[in-house]
Amino acid sequence: MRRLSSILDRLLEIAGLPRLTGSSSSAQPTRKVDPVNQGRPKGFAAGRLQSQAEVKRFLEAEPAFASRHPRGQIRYEEVHRLLTRLHYAGYIEVPDWGVTRRKGHHQGLITLAEYERIQAHIAEGARVAARADIDADLPLRGAVACASCGRPLISCWSTSKTGAKHPCYLCFAKGCPDYRKSIRRDVIEGAFVDLLQRLQPSDSAVAVARAMFGEIWNHRLAQARDLAAGAKREATKIERQIEQLLDRIVAADSPAVIGAYETRIAKLERDKLLWAEKAATGHAPRRPFDEMFELALGFLANPWKLWESGDLALRRTTLNLAFASRPAYCRREGFRTPETTMPFKVLAGVGGYECGMAGRMGFEPTKPF
Repeated sequence: MRRLSSILDRLLEIAGLPRLTGSSSSAQPTRKVDPVNQGRPKGFAAGRLQSQAEVKRFLEAEPAFASRHPRGQIRYEEVHRLLTRLHYAGYIEVPDWGVTRRKGHHQGLITLAEYERIQAHIAEGARVAARADIDADLPLRGAVACASCGRPLISCWSTSKTGAKHPCYLCFAKGCPDYRKSIRRDVIEGAFVDLLQRLQPSDSAVAVARAMFGEIWNHRLAQARDLAAGAKREATKIERQIEQLLDRIVAADSPAVIGAYETRIAKLERDKLLWAEKAATGHAPRRPFDEMFELALGFLANPWKLWESGDLALRRTTLNLAFASRPAYCRREGFRTPETTMPFKVLAGVGGYECGMAGRMGFEPTKPF
């Protein structure tokens, strides 16, 4: 037990939590929860960070975290450790010492459901990695399509006769009429800012959206309460199944049968923890409606402001949230009418119509047939 206690204390120490010291009270973090520490696994679970390489770059871009490592570089081993350690979800498990998964006496940075999604995301295998040559100087690389052929535009720094470097975009698809014809960065990016500004909805559309979001929010809260009650019933059902299996273990004589029952019980225990967590936290919103609504509507009302922040990650997020497909750019005519995402389509439909009296002429012929 002393060795087991030291292992548990070590796990808590790595997580930045106080040691148990025999107390059954819930342990709280010894340092304030850093948004970087909390955001890296949440972003990977939600899919915003598609690979561990993107998590590594995300951490290295944060000065508060990168300053803890030599030359600001983080090893992939540490990234994998941060994503696979169970105690970051508020639970502990030491299989080598026979300690099955159980709720810990410390506050988790993520939920158990998010932890399970991370493990499934890692087990999926290889996926398309983020391009290393997409930088803040040329953020539209691969995000804008050529209007002539539909292929994504690439970017480069062209060299003039004087030796000066000029950033530009171009289509590199052979057979395209605009093959290798450069587009200056300030021209295409200026047109893109104008495109984002045209997406800004009217004040009446924003007011309607607020009322719609409020009704949807209340409806989802009622659904969440029903789901939490269902999760509680499911946890109780699994508890009864575990008790039945324990009774069978007592009556069993074969070691193979007992081992199979123990494996089944261990899986049911993990499922019970998931359902219990959903029952405890699934019905309560993480943030109040006003805070969540202001963040969402702030982007819908002014998508170009997020672009003007200059942050590469926020600019790529703007592209994903505003457009359902790559906007097409023509060298002679500029951007074609883009396919926007559903929120912008709804807002355009709410406030995009002008009403007025119809004229006396035009709908019916002036002379009878």
